[in-house]
Amino acid sequence: MENNKNLTDLNINHPISKYPIECVDKIFETVSEGIMITDRYLKILSVNPAFEFVTGYDQFEVIGKTPKVLQSGVHDKSFYQAMWKNLKEYGIWQGEIWNRRKTGDLYPESLTIMEIKDSKGEVTNYCGIFTDLSERKIVENELEKRALTDSLTEVNNRFAFLERMNTLLESSKKMSMQVLHAVFFLNLDRFKQVNDTLGHTIGDHLLVEVAKRLKGLLKNKDILARYGGDEFVLTLTNIHHPREAAKFAEKIIKIIEEPVIINDQEIYISTSVGISIYPHDGHTTDELVNRADKAMYFSKQNGRNGFAFYFEDLNIDTRRVLVLDTEIRKAIENKDFELYFQPKVSIGDNKIVGIEALVRWKNEKLGFVSPNEFIPFAEETGLIIPISEIIIEKACEELRKLRNAGFYDLTIALNISSIHFHQYSFLDSIKNILEKNNTSAQNFEIEVTERTVMNSDSDTIRKLVRLKQLGFKLSIDDFGTGYSSLSYLVRFPLDYLKIDRSFIQHIITLDDKQAVVDAIIQMAHRLKMEVVAEGVESVQQLNLLKEMGCDYIQGYYYSRPVPMDELIEFLQIWEVVHQERIEE
Repeated sequence: MENNKNLTDLNINHPISKYPIECVDKIFETVSEGIMITDRYLKILSVNPAFEFVTGYDQFEVIGKTPKVLQSGVHDKSFYQAMWKNLKEYGIWQGEIWNRRKTGDLYPESLTIMEIKDSKGEVTNYCGIFTDLSERKIVENELEKRALTDSLTEVNNRFAFLERMNTLLESSKKMSMQVLHAVFFLNLDRFKQVNDTLGHTIGDHLLVEVAKRLKGLLKNKDILARYGGDEFVLTLTNIHHPREAAKFAEKIIKIIEEPVIINDQEIYISTSVGISIYPHDGHTTDELVNRADKAMYFSKQNGRNGFAFYFEDLNIDTRRVLVLDTEIRKAIENKDFELYFQPKVSIGDNKIVGIEALVRWKNEKLGFVSPNEFIPFAEETGLIIPISEIIIEKACEELRKLRNAGFYDLTIALNISSIHFHQYSFLDSIKNILEKNNTSAQNFEIEVTERTVMNSDSDTIRKLVRLKQLGFKLSIDDFGTGYSSLSYLVRFPLDYLKIDRSFIQHIITLDDKQAVVDAIIQMAHRLKMEVVAEGVESVQQLNLLKEMGCDYIQGYYYSRPVPMDELIEFLQIWEVVHQERIEE
């Protein structure tokens, strides 16, 4: 074809024309950049192989046409007007442009267009040289995404959240009408125990699932980020009233407490939520996040799996946390914790067969500190391990008082934290305490929670078997709050199963709770375990549990937790009353 010219056929007043024709043709054919040569009227005269490769067009499909064949439609008329103005003024234009391949796909390219003039200075041709930027853009986008996205959950990371919040608040300040935004700070309850008992792989799976569920609650302008560890932050934009935030928090709690299925097992988690409102609780991102965090901590202190709004008195609570940390360390050093005891009663013969040791702490600065406050704090800080060792040691001391009072058959149940149980030195630690106090494991019952053993790994089984060999009785505490499945318990050498009080409280009024308790009792008996019902407070609960075949009762119906001296008095009175009933 007459128009199928290569670079050296052109009348070009350009340095490259000084080189041999063969050299110029070789460069034209082998360079990795795409090259297009047009005449002065923008009719395409020649393209090189790199052009064909990038655009997908064969040279014969474009020769004789104009570069408009590649136009993407992304750029408006003003873009091209500015391009040609620059080209005419300076003889060259450089920039990034979007074009369209033959397949219809859009792609970015770095383009240089230059005028080619003859010896008279007249424009004879235009030469366009371009590089496909697709791969570079993909890499840049990926790097930007990684910089702004949490790699595990694929939601915003902390940096991206702060950036988006700052932008949101800046625009909100400029609006003539006041707008409200709600910031939520979420912390998964006892997530550390999930990692410690089930492993980090399962923990990661849970975090991904939580993020997925939270994303499902959001609208376009709302913001979600993983703030770190098991913490998420979420901004609900343009709310009309704080009650919208309360309703949304209820949705969050409800959707997260739905079971997560992993390896055909149901795992339950919950979350504590704190809420701050813009602009009432702060005008900056830092203020809003910090105050939502304080509200979350308040929610966690008050029972977990709930939400709380920020209020000014929470600043006092922050100071309390600092005091708590200092005072609990002093208490560990001075062994200032006390043990209270609650009896366990056999339903069949109305005998007290054991007692559970429960830790109490009264501090000069803080007053009486609820176990619901200092135990979770101790677990989060790792201080639960020395506290557990103090509890075991004090239980040995109290056992001597019990034996001196003539009660030789009662065992003391000890609650063992999941964190302590999974320590490498746990077995050695507990044996050393018993040896130091010259007492036997047969005097004690070890209570571990369902979450402590739910992973069923070899180390868990080994420890339980070893505890059994040493002479301890073993029980699962708070049953029903974790897997809610008995099948995995077959692997453990357990003696007792303790049904969580949350089931017992409602067995009179709720049929489904009653059915669950009845099923647990029947299946536990088939697995050769005896059943203890916790939190029994009424004769109606007692009678119903007796009908179901429950073995033991523990709760306020018989006695609240009391110090050892009061317990001994209670036991002595119980023996007298019980003996009188037998004689009658």
